[in-house]
Amino acid sequence: MKDVEIGAAGSLTMIVLCTAMVFLMRSFYKRYTRMQKRSEDETN
Repeated sequence: MKDVEIGAAGSLTMIVLCTAMVFLMRSFYKRYTRMQKRSEDETN
């Protein structure tokens, strides 16, 4: 039973970590593309 509980907790932790990583990458990508557009507008 302990192995099952540890496995469930481990998988849940991995899901939370992956979701957090995806969220961070998406926000960073949006910010990066916004900065790229702004720099292009300044040069043109």
